[in-house]
Amino acid sequence: MRGKLMFLTGLAAGFVLGSRAGREKYEEIRTNAQKLWDHPTVQEAAGVAQAQANKLYTEGKDKLQSSKLGEKLGTAHHETGTGGGTDELLAPSDTLSSSGSKGSGSGL
Repeated sequence: MRGKLMFLTGLAAGFVLGSRAGREKYEEIRTNAQKLWDHPTVQEAAGVAQAQANKLYTEGKDKLQSSKLGEKLGTAHHETGTGGGTDELLAPSDTLSSSGSKGSGSGL
């Protein structure tokens, strides 16, 4: 019984000390990741990628609307009264703002 109690005490002490060290390391990694994300070069690259994604989305939406499938989808939406065309099908996902990711976290 005494051996089990000593083992559990050691396990608890190791957990507490490990948690503190782990949390400090996590905070260090998170801080460095935030610095990297806030770097102007990274933000510029993210802006370029976002612009390209928006361009591809617009081109794809236009191609789909001008295709036979897009015409059928647009007609089906108007017949059922559910809405306006293919925009509902191709709505872009949440995008990153220029100041970082959506929400309060850094995404990492």
